Amino acid sequence: MKKVASISIGILALITVAIQFYLMIENRVASITETIIRFFSFFTILTNLFVGIYFTLLFINIKKSIIPFINKPGNLSSITVYITIVGLVYQFALRNVWEPKGLQKLVDELLHSIIPLLVILFWYFYENKSAIMYKSVLLWLIYPLVYLFYILTRGCFSGFYPYPFVNVAEIGLTKVMTNSIILLVLFTVISTLFIKIGHKLTK
Repeated sequence: MKKVASISIGILALITVAIQFYLMIENRVASITETIIRFFSFFTILTNLFVGIYFTLLFINIKKSIIPFINKPGNLSSITVYITIVGLVYQFALRNVWEPKGLQKLVDELLHSIIPLLVILFWYFYENKSAIMYKSVLLWLIYPLVYLFYILTRGCFSGFYPYPFVNVAEIGLTKVMTNSIILLVLFTVISTLFIKIGHKLTK
């Protein structure tokens, strides 16, 4: 069952990201090069891509056990934290920002709702929860910190910010810094909760 679940999530995430890429290219408002850069500037896209790659490699490792790093305790939890943040931020901060239609609506729900839920369920059943340490939270924060640095730095030169709550041009640097701190606190809280819940579930 674990093999079926892992490859199903992996393929679903990769296909969904590929369809979103097609839709963004088809509806681009900038050059193809700029559109591609913008596509990979969304935390949602990067995280779902990580989900697709991770679960595909996990499936391969279950069959042949050739990638020991994939099974390291905490890797699944970190991926789960990231995709959970994707879902939470979308539901509470971004869902009302736009109203996608047709195929875009389906892709939107997959990226922000269905895939996060599937990953959380996989984590619940298959993560080695007792082996995860609270100090891992510091390592898990590297990805969002690097991401924030990247989009804010690039935004200064390109004028493009992937999300309204980090748009310096519209809401100002002070507000963006406040929002960034709130997001990092959210990452820390969600990470800690997953570890705490995981430890309780193993008792």
